[in-house]
Amino acid sequence: MLRRYQYRLYPTKDQEALIAKHLGCCRFVYNWALDRKNQAYHNESLSLSKYDLMQHLPALKEELPWLKEVNAQSLQQSILHLSRAFTNFFEGRAEEPTFKKKHSPEQAFTVPQAYTVDFQLGTVKLPKIGTIKTVFHRTFAGKMKTATVIRRSTGRYFVSIVVEDGRKPPQPVDPIPDQTVGIDMGLKHYAVLSTGEKVENPKYLKNSQARLAVLQRRLDRKQKGSENRNKARLKVARCHQKIADQRKDFQHQLSSRLVRENQALAVESLNVGGMVKNHKLAGAISDAGWGMFVSMLAYKCREAGKTLLKIGVFEPSSKTCSVCGYRKADLTLKDREWTCPDCGTHHDRDLNAAINIKQFALAGAERAEEPVDSLPMGRGMKQEAPCVSGG
Repeated sequence: MLRRYQYRLYPTKDQEALIAKHLGCCRFVYNWALDRKNQAYHNESLSLSKYDLMQHLPALKEELPWLKEVNAQSLQQSILHLSRAFTNFFEGRAEEPTFKKKHSPEQAFTVPQAYTVDFQLGTVKLPKIGTIKTVFHRTFAGKMKTATVIRRSTGRYFVSIVVEDGRKPPQPVDPIPDQTVGIDMGLKHYAVLSTGEKVENPKYLKNSQARLAVLQRRLDRKQKGSENRNKARLKVARCHQKIADQRKDFQHQLSSRLVRENQALAVESLNVGGMVKNHKLAGAISDAGWGMFVSMLAYKCREAGKTLLKIGVFEPSSKTCSVCGYRKADLTLKDREWTCPDCGTHHDRDLNAAINIKQFALAGAERAEEPVDSLPMGRGMKQEAPCVSGG
């Protein structure tokens, strides 16, 4: 089973310059390959595979000698990343690949091999960069695959190492109704469980907006190109990074607890891309990070041998009475409670939705003959297979 471990790097000034050179060269090769692919697309008689592009790399390095100063395998990995991006695009999992920008919030390059990790000395040795001081908060055992060096806008450096630990993920058992929990995700409450538990939404972005506004105003007053403006930019970036770290920590703790305490989980597929088009709710929806939370549930269920069920985006989980099945078509978003006119049951909207998500998911799992492959969120009912993916 593949596992990913991320550690903090502390490069020297010279090593920072070498990392910046690798990032720039890999970004250039990626954009160069994307441009060649676009030209080939418009010329129907020409076809370029990833192997064709790699064969052009030696000639490109002769034309641009500064490309020889970085690790050649990292340049090849940029072309592999582009090929994977096109594959994801054609299979409907991602948007069309675009050119990479120099000032992106997070930049990275990959080293496929020829790197070493020393836990005792606390170092990672990368080709053409050297030995970098590293903080290892935990160790790993297994065959090392790729190492990805990441530079964030806050000036922090990380290395993400993929390891094949040799274990096989446990096989999930069929979901048992009494041990399955439905999860309805929302804004007032981050998650409402079919058991009646409600998890409050921490709203990290909303709680930090006042501080962000002050830092942003200070940044706007600084002269462009000055050192003071760069310092102010770092303060804004660090504030955003703190918010992202808080949200990620909250999601990790919640997802780990749900997977640990339950045999199967049921969630609703959400069209987040369509929901954020509502300008009144876009900020709150983005702050919630539902997509990342569901991804955490997916891979943690696979590792623990648990089952994650998803129902379709168009299932009427909120408008259906969980007791008698009556559908209230005129239910609006502002109606947080309602009474079923058929059986007289008084419903809390979110709790009723969570119960329905569990019932719909279990009914769909009984109809399915076998687990199906993962699809983008919003494409109907599916059961997560116990395999390792990039989700």
